[in-house]
Amino acid sequence: MTTKSHGIRIVGYDPRWREAFATLNIEWLEHWFVVEDYDREVLGNPEEHILAKGGHILFAVDEAERALGTVALKHEGGGVYELTKMAVSPEARGRGVGRLLMDAALGLYRTLGARELFLESSRLLGPALALYESVGFRHYPAPRAGSHYARADVHMIWEP
Repeated sequence: MTTKSHGIRIVGYDPRWREAFATLNIEWLEHWFVVEDYDREVLGNPEEHILAKGGHILFAVDEAERALGTVALKHEGGGVYELTKMAVSPEARGRGVGRLLMDAALGLYRTLGARELFLESSRLLGPALALYESVGFRHYPAPRAGSHYARADVHMIWEP
């Protein structure tokens, strides 16, 4: 999968992006919250925790081949996916990278024949919540049953 806009390409996972996946997410988590044990586990081995279970990881890459952002679709089983690990580098924020990643993730999700896409977030993240709402995510009671995140006080399900 490759899509392109304004010199930024959206590409699927490749081992060369492994470090960027962790770096982008850790920077974001340390800025807003703390890196939880579950985050370290997933970010430390995305091949096992996301890809091997039928999930996908996408990257926004610029013309210099730098990863500007990332997002993952983590398969929870039974056709249920979590939109997770979405992060954009500080220097790329405000340039539409999050929107490109979201559009690509939703496009990919539509091809999976899945039955549900959910996310967990925090009410502290107003711009992110606005993005999610703008593409069809709706609020549900939080925390979600089985939540992995202490920081999650928002639970949303995609209802296009």
